[in-house]
Amino acid sequence: MDHHSIFLQLSLVLALAAGISVVTRLLRQPPIIGYIITGFVVGPAVFDVIEAKEAFDTFSQIGISLLLFMIGLGLNIGVIRSMGKPSILTYLVILAGLGPAGYLASVLLGFSVQEALVVALSLSFSSTIIVVKMLSDKKGQTRLYGQLAIGIILVDDIMATLALLYVSTLAGGASGWADFGELVLKGAGIAGILTFLGAFIMPRLTKFFASSQELLYLFSLAWGFGVANAFYWAGFSIEVGALFAGVALAHLPYAQEISTRLKPVRDFFIILFFIGLGTHLGLDRVGPAIVPALVISTLVMTLKPLLTMIGLGMLGYTKQTSFKASIHLSQISEFSIILIVLAASTGIASDHIVTVTTLVALSTIMISTYMMQYDDKLYRKFEKFLSIFERKEIKQEIKSLKHYPLVLLGYHKGGYEFVRTFRRMGKGYVVIDYDPAVIEELEQQHIHHIYGDATDLELLEEIGVRHSEIVVSTIGDVQTNLLLAEYISKHNDEALFICHATSYDDAVALYQKGAAYVILPHYVGSEQISTFIREHGSSKKAFAKYRQDQLVSIGKLAARGA
Repeated sequence: MDHHSIFLQLSLVLALAAGISVVTRLLRQPPIIGYIITGFVVGPAVFDVIEAKEAFDTFSQIGISLLLFMIGLGLNIGVIRSMGKPSILTYLVILAGLGPAGYLASVLLGFSVQEALVVALSLSFSSTIIVVKMLSDKKGQTRLYGQLAIGIILVDDIMATLALLYVSTLAGGASGWADFGELVLKGAGIAGILTFLGAFIMPRLTKFFASSQELLYLFSLAWGFGVANAFYWAGFSIEVGALFAGVALAHLPYAQEISTRLKPVRDFFIILFFIGLGTHLGLDRVGPAIVPALVISTLVMTLKPLLTMIGLGMLGYTKQTSFKASIHLSQISEFSIILIVLAASTGIASDHIVTVTTLVALSTIMISTYMMQYDDKLYRKFEKFLSIFERKEIKQEIKSLKHYPLVLLGYHKGGYEFVRTFRRMGKGYVVIDYDPAVIEELEQQHIHHIYGDATDLELLEEIGVRHSEIVVSTIGDVQTNLLLAEYISKHNDEALFICHATSYDDAVALYQKGAAYVILPHYVGSEQISTFIREHGSSKKAFAKYRQDQLVSIGKLAARGA
């Protein structure tokens, strides 16, 4: 087939994908759904217009590789460390419950033992792309439930990496323990080289290439494809190599810049991957896959949220936090699809399993997207049934707390100064925060605190915010502060609510909701320096003293860890 024919087919497919994506957007669905539907339409099931299958398969593999490369770039160990215990333990609860259930269901549906094992493992993964996008749209990534969901997904990604590595060894032809051991040794050798390069060589190289965005972009692509090929020559899959190429760069200061620069090219090829996936949904394949897909989808969307709430409830999180986190994990992942596709390429799984998994992805992503959008309404509907997921002793401990006249929501961004003022006032006070590092700092300084989410209205109710005199929020998110302002105005209009804002419009909105005072850091700083200029003019001597006083204050705050 000539280049012009490929170009023409590609143009038609992308145009159709754009049109279908408009419809999915109007339906408030993620673009992935539109891409898979596009593949179904252009594939054998409907129009069967793709003749350049080899070219599209190559594009798909590039798309998977770039996706995994960027997932590797985003494997933030710091986030896992901050949410490590709840993330790991909750994922283990999900895996321990959903794994055997998924395996049993798969066997009963007629899957082979190997197919059932791979499917069972894939069901425990939740979609990084979907969840992060939904959290970002709702500004939920800074909320406790969002942090927990992201932490669990990162554990998912690490587990998926190990699963891909194992399947990749089978792709390399490992048939016995000796072959498997040889591949493991090769993988360990390459990983060791990557670790050395990442620690000593790559920081200098990336610093050099970062002088030009184009050079950094070119170097990143060369590195990703080069490492992917090195893994392939060692007997692993290209996809696993791309993932580890990203992991090797994840700790560098330019990782975010690299990810930003590569995102457009990744998006292009990943679109073609999901379109290619949709082309395999022929009517002859979809029919036999509907019942297994419905069974497995029901299992995922009921058992995974249930297990998530059990895990987080055992750790002491409130029912609202547990419920919202569980809603955001109620789908399977792009990793699930990639794992099954890779398993199919090795002969472990059949094309039938790929079709089933694709349908499960479609259904769980579509339904969970709506559930994430309306999580508040769903919570209010099921609230009275969710208390069973909370640890009664922790619940009682919160209820036994005395009511505090002074409440600080969030410790950073000037929190120390408020605590110092509260102490001088001689009244009871408490700090609410969910950052483990902040909690540790508060414990060391013997500051009264509660580990929890300031937006959890149930928690605010239980600590007696209805009776507080002053409530201060150092949280920067305006939607959170609007929610708090509305709650306090409704239940305790005598209380002073002080909060932060980043713009004049946000400040006006907060005042309209009942805020007593809105701190605008940029405005305050500009006002102070403007006043100083009016008083002292261009006197360098006066500014030198003013600067010295500021440095002393900053030094004191730094010494306190504020």
